[in-house]
Formats: sequence, structure tokens, C-alpha cells
Amino acid sequence: MRTVLVSGGGIAGPVLAHWLRHHGFVPTVVERSPSPRSGGQAVDIRGVALRVVERMGLSEQLDRVRTRMRGMSLLAPDGKELHRSTEVAYSSGRLDSGDIEVLREDLVRIVYERTRADVEYLFGDSVTGLDEDESGVRVDFAHGPSRTFDLVVGADGLHSTVRRLAFGPEERFVRHLGSYVSVFGAENLLGLDDWQVWLRDGDIGFGVMPVRDNAELRIAFGFESEPLSADLRTAEALRRRVAERLAALPWEEGARLAEAARTAPDFYCDAMAQIHLDRWSRGRVVLLGDAGYCPSPLSGQGTSLALVGAHELAACLARAGGDHGEAYAAYERRMRPFVALNQALATENAGGPASEESVEQAKNAFALDG
Repeated sequence: MRTVLVSGGGIAGPVLAHWLRHHGFVPTVVERSPSPRSGGQAVDIRGVALRVVERMGLSEQLDRVRTRMRGMSLLAPDGKELHRSTEVAYSSGRLDSGDIEVLREDLVRIVYERTRADVEYLFGDSVTGLDEDESGVRVDFAHGPSRTFDLVVGADGLHSTVRRLAFGPEERFVRHLGSYVSVFGAENLLGLDDWQVWLRDGDIGFGVMPVRDNAELRIAFGFESEPLSADLRTAEALRRRVAERLAALPWEEGARLAEAARTAPDFYCDAMAQIHLDRWSRGRVVLLGDAGYCPSPLSGQGTSLALVGAHELAACLARAGGDHGEAYAAYERRMRPFVALNQALATENAGGPASEESVEQAKNAFALDG
């Protein structure tokens, strides 16, 4: 049995741990957060990714917690309705689709509960060093003692520490897409009833959707910008910028949304960016999900890429009998065309979603083995 350290306890890491256990490996997941992360936007599980969660036995649980929008409105800057649809929602696509939209925190919780009994989790810790030799990889941790693993997987997101340690500085691989996005929660101060609203005003735009049986809102606010300097992209600086832009809206609800941004305990903001590497592996270390090929939230496919990538990486390791060189090469050959199609969704239509035809092609452009 081969030991695998998986850095990142979001979606990609625990799903990989599930499939590694399924194939007889011994995974350990390390996560910086002291517990499974809460908060975050709604995410989509589409196309072939639906078959991954079905194989995990999670379809019924996810169906119970999925969002159930009746439609959406597109608003002018002053809040007047310009258009409405009961067929499409910007957050999830066609409402009659078989795809599933769930809150990220619900998916994280469900996968964690599915894996916690037979996967070792190290919460409240992180990787600080990697030292590889012919026998394995010695991993140093911020808090726990160093340990040696046969393989290491970086599933630790856009700003991956494992990627930096194994491949070099983030700046070599990140491709900025010209904007930033913030996500935060609030009580349902707009009184939305399974209905989302979207607004665009110059270089800003945002969507508001109700969740938790319409008791809460998730607000996703974006603004166009070149990469910000370090002093302007601190958490507090970004929070101020978002609140100020919301408060300046001619829509009367802008002030209430601005106050929500100022006070939200789950406020998050980061660049819309993609990750591009010539190779996803180096020695015994390999990258998964956003750490290796982030498509950005603009694609709507980050979660599906994570789910499919985790299934495929574990399957390749199993088929190769644990030979990591052979397995990693097969993983890249299989996944790269799928990743390329899904990353292209983010740039197909500047300022708006990709076409339905492109999404349909991209989400189904992979066949699971077995």
C-alpha cells in the first residue's frame, strides 16, 4: 500500500482521497483551516462530473441540498428590471438541465462526511517544505512533525503552496483575466424568493441569489482591474473597495449591500485568474484541480474539473500499479484536452457567460474509464 499526502481539504483533495482509498492507497489530507471550510459561492456539477458523484454514492444527498431557482432578473444600475428569464440563471445555466448547483460548503461537508471514517485528516496545519529522494518525499509541516510519503498531491487551490515549493513562484503560472470577484453572505435583505438578480454598471457587476430556503443571500461582486499591488489586495483593502463601489450605486439597495460587505464574516475576494503549466508533475509531486489548471470562476467549471481530475488521477495510479511516472503521464494525456476546453469557457465571451453550445461540449468532453 502506498502512502499519499494530499494538500488541500476543499473539494478536489477529499474526492481524490476517496478514490485513492477505493484503489488501495493510504491517503492523508492536510488542510490549513481548523475544520472543513464554510462559506463560498454556489458551484456547478455538470456533465461527466455528475457521474463521478454518482459513483461516490452522493447523488441523492446532493439533490436534497441543490439550489432550486425559479429564474432571474437582469437589472439596470438604478435597480429597474431590464429583462427576466424563467429558463436560464446566470449562476447555473439552463434551469431544465440535469446539472446540479449546490453551495460549495455543502459539497465540502458531504464529501468530508463520506471520507472521514477511512481517511486521515490533519486540520489546522499546512505544508512548509518538500524534500524528495528515491524512497519518497519528506514533508515538513507548519505545526506537526515531518513525515515521509510515497507521493504528494497539491490540491491546495489557485495560490498552491505545493506548486510553489515544487515548481516555483506563482507568477510563472498565473494568467490574470482582468477582474476580481468577491463572495460574501448576508441575511435575505432583498426578500428574494428562489429568484436571483444580476446588475451591471460600467466596470462592475454582481449577482445576488437566495439560499437556505430563502433565509440567506450569497452575493458575488466583480470589478474590472489589472493585477493590484500588494497593498491594495489585502483582505481589508479589498473589502473597502467592494463596499465603496456598492455604496456608490444609484440603486437604493446598494447601501444595504455595501453594509453587508463591510460586516460579512465570510467575505472573500481574489483575482479572476487561470493557472497554466507545461507539466502538472515533478518527480513524485503532482497537481490537481485549481492548483494545476484553475479555469477561474468565469468558466463555471472549476468544481467539475476538480471532481473529474480527482477520479482520473486515482484511476491512473491504480492502472499503473503505483508507478507514479507512468500514472502522472497518463493523467495529463487524458485530462489536458478536457481542461483546455473548459478553461476556454472563461474567455469566450468577455463580460458574460459562454454560449450554451460551448458549455455542453466542454462539460461532456471526457469519458470515465471503468
